[in-house]
Amino acid sequence: MKFIFLVLLLSPFLMLSQNKLSVEVTGVKSNAGSVLVAVYNSSDSFLDSDKMFSGGSSKAQMGSTRVIIENLPDGEYALAIFHDEDGNDELNTNWIGIPKEPICFSIGKMKTFGPPKYEECAFKLEGDREIQVTFK
Repeated sequence: MKFIFLVLLLSPFLMLSQNKLSVEVTGVKSNAGSVLVAVYNSSDSFLDSDKMFSGGSSKAQMGSTRVIIENLPDGEYALAIFHDEDGNDELNTNWIGIPKEPICFSIGKMKTFGPPKYEECAFKLEGDREIQVTFK
């Protein structure tokens, strides 16, 4: 009887889906440093490293590197990915803010005058999913 009560009490929490996102990054030019993935869940937080929803990293593997992010609830997300070649955990930029290290996004592409918007990069996550992105 206690077991049934416990299951009924916890069932709302058990139904919250926690998903695994696998990000396959191709075009990695060296084994130096790490590939970092930032996960954002709103346009207000997009590309603000202090407001990212979640993230993950893996040691860079020349050619292709896989980064796994677990425990993401169902929802809408956008990714910003960069190859931290020097391992300082920061995206190095020049004096006007243009990235010096390779960067890409879940869907959108860099524009001539800046990064894409959240809406251009957003995708739905409703279960485990794999996404492939490429550094140019």
